[in-house]
Amino acid sequence: MHREQIDLLVTFDKNYIEPFRVMLKSLSISNPRETFRIWLLHSAIPDGELRALAGYCAAHRMTLTPVQVDPSIFENAPVSRRYPKEMYYRLLAPILLPEELERVLYLDPDILVINPIRPLWETRLGEAVFAAASHSGIFEFINGVNRVRLKEDHDYFNTGVLLMDLARAREVVSPTDIFQCVCDQAELLVLPDQDVFNLLYGARTLQVDDNIWNYDTRYYSAYRLRSEGKCDIGWVMENTVFLHFCGKQKPWRAKSFHRFSMLYKHYMNLVQSEDRG
Repeated sequence: MHREQIDLLVTFDKNYIEPFRVMLKSLSISNPRETFRIWLLHSAIPDGELRALAGYCAAHRMTLTPVQVDPSIFENAPVSRRYPKEMYYRLLAPILLPEELERVLYLDPDILVINPIRPLWETRLGEAVFAAASHSGIFEFINGVNRVRLKEDHDYFNTGVLLMDLARAREVVSPTDIFQCVCDQAELLVLPDQDVFNLLYGARTLQVDDNIWNYDTRYYSAYRLRSEGKCDIGWVMENTVFLHFCGKQKPWRAKSFHRFSMLYKHYMNLVQSEDRG
């Protein structure tokens, strides 16, 4: 039986090419029956590196479609060191991607995929336009602070994993609204693109389980405590799909001694072994 390919979206610069390749390796191994189309929104990744990435994707049952973003769209945008134009790519994806594309799953490149992703891909959104996870069960205090800070009733969503109904999103996503929000709420914005998403689209977002779909690897003990011991390492390896290495301590760095760093370095070593041939 033919399985529909899965469309994934990524946005990064050349500094994140290696983590992206590790993410793809984990994706390929954990989803051996799937084929993927990868959409890469970028500004200035050199052609040679794009060709190398396309070859890497082709070797792993994936096609890569780079989309170089037209800078003219940001003529009226607040752009600065704090607000680089790249921060808008994920928010503007419904407009930047081809109109015939109806659904896409955005993934941050600092993610490992350790189980099948199709259940999220096939999630019915109902009246929602997006699906994302909130870490409210771990950071209830911080989640409450974010609700007060942004003056919103819904939980605060992490946009590192974001399922988009592009057909419906094109009806609600507007560059003008996004740029105006950045101008109007500048004093409130801590994580600018994520804050803007929550302000403009949080009420249109279906909440999914972060234990499975956006596991913050910094807080294993909190997840385990919240689940009364159920979500131990064995449970995570069997059930969690996206391990998200949030924060500044990234697992590809030599001095990373994170609980899940060894697993990350395993996939990183697989990529490096392929490179050596």
